[in-house]
Amino acid sequence: MSGFRETELYGPVKGFLERQGFAVKGEVADADVVACRGDDPPVIVELKVGFSLSLLHQAVARLAITDAVYVCVPRRSGRIASRSLNDNLKLYRRLGIGVMTVRLSDALVEVHCDPGPYTPRKSIARRGRLLREFARRRGDPAQGGATRSEQVTAYRQDAISIAAHLAATGPSKGAAVASATGVAAATRMMRDNHYGWFERLSPGLYALTDAGRDGLTRYGIARMPPPVNTQGPELGAS
Repeated sequence: MSGFRETELYGPVKGFLERQGFAVKGEVADADVVACRGDDPPVIVELKVGFSLSLLHQAVARLAITDAVYVCVPRRSGRIASRSLNDNLKLYRRLGIGVMTVRLSDALVEVHCDPGPYTPRKSIARRGRLLREFARRRGDPAQGGATRSEQVTAYRQDAISIAAHLAATGPSKGAAVASATGVAAATRMMRDNHYGWFERLSPGLYALTDAGRDGLTRYGIARMPPPVNTQGPELGAS
């Protein structure tokens, strides 16, 4: 894409619109592409080498002239490019602005969304997850804007409670941990061991790992001394 210019998009877009019966001209009153067809409102297309805040500002400004406003960028391949396109489509749909892309290898023009009012469907499942997480949080442990690794979710709060109990009491049965901490899923959480904090010593018996002790320190729980071995000396130990 080195040395690419916005003018390379003009030919494919002009041809695309002309095949639909529009008369097309470039750079009219600061608009990159203007297309007219009979009594239809004029179509304006703003061309850019990629999505940007400048492109968004230009497209919004053109809405003062016509509702039929599109932006057009090159179509790129790859996972990151696909994610960027999808994210920007959500934004431009919200604003009622259309999105086109041009595949430079063969000048293929693709319309991903047309201008017009847009009301996204609400996700009942995602709202439910948000409200359940909100309800499960104890207090307000995470500052807004924290990175994912800094966030203290309800799940992590439960893991901290389990780890603190094991640090204080030593190896414990899952049922005892659940009863002492109020974390009903304690056994499953120690078995799944997503954070590497727990170690299974025998069926149903779990202990805290060094990673778990570090986790308690990281999240503001004082480091506890290593638990006393409650299982008795190993065979052959002196």
